[in-house]
Amino acid sequence: MSEIRHTRSVGIGRAHAKVILLGEHAVVHGAPALALPVPQLAVTASVGWSARTSGDAGDVSLTTTGSASRPVVTQAADWLRRLTAEFRTTMGVADDVHLDVILDCAIPPGRGLGSSAAGARAVVHALADLFGRDITERTAFDLVQTAENVAHGRASGVDATAVGATGPLLFQQGRSEELPIGCDGLFIVADSGETGRTKDAVALLRDGFRREDGAQERFVRRATELTDHARHALADGKPEELGPRMTGYHQLLQSAGLSTDGIDALVEGALAAGSLGAKITGGGMGGCVIALARSEQASAVTRQLHEAGAVQTWVVPLRGIAGHGR
Repeated sequence: MSEIRHTRSVGIGRAHAKVILLGEHAVVHGAPALALPVPQLAVTASVGWSARTSGDAGDVSLTTTGSASRPVVTQAADWLRRLTAEFRTTMGVADDVHLDVILDCAIPPGRGLGSSAAGARAVVHALADLFGRDITERTAFDLVQTAENVAHGRASGVDATAVGATGPLLFQQGRSEELPIGCDGLFIVADSGETGRTKDAVALLRDGFRREDGAQERFVRRATELTDHARHALADGKPEELGPRMTGYHQLLQSAGLSTDGIDALVEGALAAGSLGAKITGGGMGGCVIALARSEQASAVTRQLHEAGAVQTWVVPLRGIAGHGR
């Protein structure tokens, strides 16, 4: 154990949820995506270590707590085993150490809120804390991507970036930059209660692209147009222009078969209550809706979302998400 430069008996790491404002599915084809942190939905990882014994079932164990919709897990998933193995190799941690991971996650899974990426990021920083290693943002990103690719297949990288962001981001072709905000107002995130099926959504979209010549190009072009307009409306303080771009993006995903009746009911309810725009967020086929409202409309929109079937909602102030800190 002498080569293990541990400084603590327990390491702690944290991350938070995210929502995609616009850019879902098109981002993997090089289009831009706009992502927002949701700091009030957090995940904390606690990692301890012990000398591995011959009776250990593996090199890492996992216990989860937190969201009521998240089943308690007591066996490490493939993504965690791959992540910890990559961390050991990258950061020079001996392999004769057994790791005990406790993941306390308030982010409901399967809702397009980045729960898996946030969990992976929290574990990475907990491991760095436990073993006294300095870790760059690039290394943290690469490690989280390792876990995301195991969990979901090809990952764009937007989740791995956004779950550690201190403010809104523009993400494109593997690069991210801060997204300026000139608007007031509120984003209301509504959980439909339906677990999203990202892999199914990706397969459905891919099949649609294959069936019709030029379908992928048209989808990416329209997505890019909407996202670029939304980006400028957000920066220029024009929520009345941002909202319709959100709704337009929902219609784009809806026409591709990626929405559900429950999601559409939430979008329609938000719009009927005075939302400036609303859309599904994330991979699709379930998950969450995000609606934009002026402050004086927010209560009515929130009530209508619940009446339309939302099982829970969260309010994210536009100004408040810029530079919320770690």
